[in-house]
Amino acid sequence: MIIDCHTHLECPERGDIRIDHAEMCEKLDGCFVMAGLSNDREAVNQDLADYVRSNPKACGFANLNPAEDAVRLKSVRNLTLDRGLSGAVLYCAENQFHPAHSRALRFYEAAQQLGLIIYFHNCPPYSPQAVLDYAQPWLIDEIARTFPDLKIIIGRVGMPFFWQTESLLAKHANVYADLTIHPQRIWRTYNIVVSAYEAGVMDKMLFGSGFPYAQPEACIETLLGFNKMLADTNLPQVPREKLRSIVERDTLTLMGLKK
Repeated sequence: MIIDCHTHLECPERGDIRIDHAEMCEKLDGCFVMAGLSNDREAVNQDLADYVRSNPKACGFANLNPAEDAVRLKSVRNLTLDRGLSGAVLYCAENQFHPAHSRALRFYEAAQQLGLIIYFHNCPPYSPQAVLDYAQPWLIDEIARTFPDLKIIIGRVGMPFFWQTESLLAKHANVYADLTIHPQRIWRTYNIVVSAYEAGVMDKMLFGSGFPYAQPEACIETLLGFNKMLADTNLPQVPREKLRSIVERDTLTLMGLKK
């Protein structure tokens, strides 16, 4: 089973790419689709809901800003489950709100009751207005302590604060990291994977491509090709079965989603 837990329907250079996304999905068993960063959250969320209804392999994540949006249980349900969406994607740095803002904590309480998945998308590229303080994964520790049953995914392993994310993965049972692989940045990906293996948190890593910025098959080839690339060196290697476990992880079951 291959689940891509990080994909998008928009691309600044190409515009609407839902046709390309649907074709990409044919090669997967499922994928998570993030509503894009936009001031018109209602529009991007409705576009995502419409797409998810047309693609049974897609699990949608609504773009929510708890500092501005309604956070009561009924309102959160209306923005997500009632539209066929499985979770919410938060752009804390770009929307300039602390992950543990008081209104955000009320939102997480509702999300935990509803069984939603929360995806923190606080990775580069950043706009000049983004608040990097709010992108640091350690701020999620308070959330995970307060709502231990809430499923949390830290996008792109919390880039550029990878090591903070590693500590959270080891500490909290329901905190996971999306290992979005960039085929052109092999050395960085290699170091993240080796560190995760040495820290014993490989089982908390989820496969992601970041589509449309990379294709899933290219990302899989990059990840599984590490050991072959390093065969003539003395650099540490990660057992192939551990690498395959990331690619083949049944993320749908892990996140409590129906197949």
